[in-house]
Amino acid sequence: MPDYDVLCIGNAIVDIIAQCDEEFLETNGIIKGAMNLIDTQRAELLYSRMGPAIEASGGSAGNTAAGVASFGGRAAFFGKVSNDALGEIYAHDIHAQGVAFDTTSLKGEPPTARSMIFVTPDGERSMNTYLGACVELGPEDVEADKASGAKVTYFEGYLWDPPRAKEAIRQTAKLAHAAGREVSMTLSDSFCVDRYRDEFLDLMRSGTVDIVFANSHEIKSLYQTSSFDEALAQIRKDCRIAAVTRSEKGSVIVRGDETVVIKATAIKELVDTTGAGDLYAAGFLHGYTQGRDLQTCGDLGSLAAGLVIQQIGPRPRQNLRREAEQAGLTIPDVQTS
Repeated sequence: MPDYDVLCIGNAIVDIIAQCDEEFLETNGIIKGAMNLIDTQRAELLYSRMGPAIEASGGSAGNTAAGVASFGGRAAFFGKVSNDALGEIYAHDIHAQGVAFDTTSLKGEPPTARSMIFVTPDGERSMNTYLGACVELGPEDVEADKASGAKVTYFEGYLWDPPRAKEAIRQTAKLAHAAGREVSMTLSDSFCVDRYRDEFLDLMRSGTVDIVFANSHEIKSLYQTSSFDEALAQIRKDCRIAAVTRSEKGSVIVRGDETVVIKATAIKELVDTTGAGDLYAAGFLHGYTQGRDLQTCGDLGSLAAGLVIQQIGPRPRQNLRREAEQAGLTIPDVQTS
């Protein structure tokens, strides 16, 4: 029996979330809907201009790990925090979600990463991220037992920014594949795709990555086309499974010649899109590691994404296993290898 269902690797970030209007974004030169990397000075400036904020542990892959655990899955996480107050908050929160997190904390500088997220009235989030301690994640942080013992390893494209993290991901992928496991990634952000298009394509085409998660903007950016159908046809050839989210249009999953169309979950109110893609991946991967068909995997992803966008913050507040059962998406207790 594998020790874990999903091992997630990502930037360990504390989110600082505030609501704002469109004028605030323009005045402060913030690119709407994107993840902007910022330095210490910019981080201090934006923080000083923020309105009332909520602090919550985030980071894309960390959110996915928390989602898998909420579904009742066995989740683990690799990510670097510093030995400071925000680092303690992060570690407490992810442990409280039931995720195995044992990466050694950094002693001293740089401090734990934080992302200032500005949410406009339409629910769109614009992220301004200071990576801090995240950039120190390296091969020495790879725990071989978790890398080879998880059914699926999942990492975020954002982690391709710090160079030593690439080494850690490649090392983990080798251990996973050597143990007969699978590796997945999320493209994370259109701007991230623009920075690393060739490398991301190579990860897929070389077989380093088996399963890819993306949204419609990211997949079109990856193949430099304005046609969603054309991009979908391309990714179908480049990886074993691709799950592509399309906001209110739901999602499309492709595997070889197979195509599965998933409906979006009906919602009462769109509050904050932070974490939507992360929780979709959590639902999908939980279903996948329990041996469910692609339709059920997509439905679980859609359910989790639909719930998280009706709240402020990227981590599920409901018990996702209970929510899945109420939605008729029962998950068997028998673990499959």
